[in-house]
Parts: sequence; structure tokens; C-alpha cells
Amino acid sequence: MATSETQGEGHSARRNAVLESALALLVEGGERALTTAGVARAANCSKESLYKWFGDRDGLLAAMITFQASKVRAEPQPVGARGLPALRAQLVGIATNLLRVLAGDVSIALNRLAIGKAHRDAADLGQLVLDHGRRPIETRLSALLEAGRDAGLIAFDDTREAYATLYGLVVRDMHVRLLLGEPKQPFSPAARAEQAVDQFLRLFGAEETTGPARERTGSGSPNNAPNTP
Repeated sequence: MATSETQGEGHSARRNAVLESALALLVEGGERALTTAGVARAANCSKESLYKWFGDRDGLLAAMITFQASKVRAEPQPVGARGLPALRAQLVGIATNLLRVLAGDVSIALNRLAIGKAHRDAADLGQLVLDHGRRPIETRLSALLEAGRDAGLIAFDDTREAYATLYGLVVRDMHVRLLLGEPKQPFSPAARAEQAVDQFLRLFGAEETTGPARERTGSGSPNNAPNTP
């Protein structure tokens, strides 16, 4: 007999499968393909289930954006006792996930749709992308930066400024260029993430940790720089 826990897991898995189908539909057919009937058909579920899970179309879009953003895992773990290597490893992992998500077809499709509909709808899709996509990532990553600061591993006064610097070092202009239609160029998300995090740690490393951060070898040197789009 199924327990309430397994039923909940099944419900969540089914809901996520529907969201994956909706995202694939958006990539393949654009906004016009993203109808309730189209999603129900692609996901092999009823329209009643869609309304039950997501409400109206705006609720579905918000859920799609939230689900896509959740792929950038940024749950802070204790770093104080394990020091700078633990903080660096977490930042590199998150930055790698962020690059993979932003460079994917789903992210490009969602952001192009949001830009095209910005301020034209009562429910601003651009605001949905900010509220359900970017801000949750910023919140989780900022918590990790603050944990590193509390542990004396990095030093900064303004969390938002530190986050914006890290984000800029990681993403650069890659997302804008992809949104404008520039063909994707091969690059290593992990190598670029390592390079960006090492640059960030050189900028924001606390006095007692700046030395070790500078001494690390890896993708920060020109010979090991990843290809850029």
C-alpha cells in the first residue's frame, strides 16, 4: 500500500515530468505551442490536472520558470571548519550548473519569450522570470557568500555587490550573445566556473586567505583559459 510520502513523491515526479514536457514544447514550437491543450497532449495528462496543479497559464509559466531555476543547485553547506577549499568547491559547482542551465535551449527560449512580452501583458513574464528564476538563485548563492564571510574566508560589505561581481565573472556576456542568436561555441562550463571563482576569490578573499587563493593553479592562467563564446 502506498504511503502518503511515496504518493507525494509520485505527484512531484509527475508534475515535474509535465513541466519538462511544457519546456520542451516551448523550445520546439515557441509561445504559440504553449497552450493548455498542447501541454496536456505532450505530457499525456488531462487539462483538469493542469488546472489543479498550476491554475491558469500564468501559473504554468511561473512553475516552468521556477522548475528551470531549481536546476541551478545552490544550497549552502557548512564551510567554516573545512575552510576555503570547501567554499571554492561549492561556488565552482554552483557556477558550473548556472552556466549549463543558461546556455541551454530552454533558458534561451524562456528569456526570449520574456523579453518579447516585457510590459505588454497584465502578468509581466519578465517579472516572473526575475521573481521565480533569477532571484531564488541570487538568494541561495548570496547565503553561501555570507556563510563564507561569516567564516572569515571572504570579505565584503555589500552582499548584492559581491553577488553581482561573481555573477558577472561567471556569465560574462555569454547569455546576451546567445539571446541575440550568436551560434553556440564549444566551452567547458566547469573550467570557466573555476576561472571565475578564482578571480572572485582574489578580489574578495579575506586577508588571511588571499595568499592560498592566489597560489592555486588551474584555469585562471591564460594557458588553461576555457574557450569563450
